[in-house]
Amino acid sequence: MAELDEDRYRPAVPPRAACAYTGCYCEENVWKLCDYIRSRGERPVEEFYAVFISNERRMDYHVILLRVSSGEQNFIYDLDTVLPFPCPFDVYSTEAFRLDDSLHPEFHRKIRMIRADLYLETFASDRSHVKDADGKWQKPPPSYPCIETADSKMNLDDFIGMNPRVGWGSVLPLSDFVRQFGRQTHLSCSVKAQ
Repeated sequence: MAELDEDRYRPAVPPRAACAYTGCYCEENVWKLCDYIRSRGERPVEEFYAVFISNERRMDYHVILLRVSSGEQNFIYDLDTVLPFPCPFDVYSTEAFRLDDSLHPEFHRKIRMIRADLYLETFASDRSHVKDADGKWQKPPPSYPCIETADSKMNLDDFIGMNPRVGWGSVLPLSDFVRQFGRQTHLSCSVKAQ
């Protein structure tokens, strides 16, 4: 019985300080976390989702990792926050998400969730979005090669975009995401449906 308990609570990813991380490359940081999970094989990769947070205007996107646990607390892994790593979903949603009430509807946040194994198979970035008009880096790139697939060298826009007919995974309003994966009913009730 003790072995089962140890396996149940074994960390799915390394501590924050041991994770592959490059500032301003959150989509690649999450890809590297998914790759780590897959390569270790200690937790089912199907428990994890790359989560793109954006809006209809595709402004200021961010990417985090969600671990879904049936009947238990879900967790968020975000390398760009001062919150715990991993962070219980309810704590993260309370501290990191703000209501969209004061924003114009086109800026209301949406979520694109892609199961980790599908994300590893489909995501590609040549990092051109981080170069200026002269081709110079606006932010220093990661030291490892660009992530690409057999079909693509750059498809980041298909992940940032919130059109459910384009790209991979599921697209839903932030309020539905919080309601679906959180446990605090008072929080999900306070987030207005869109």
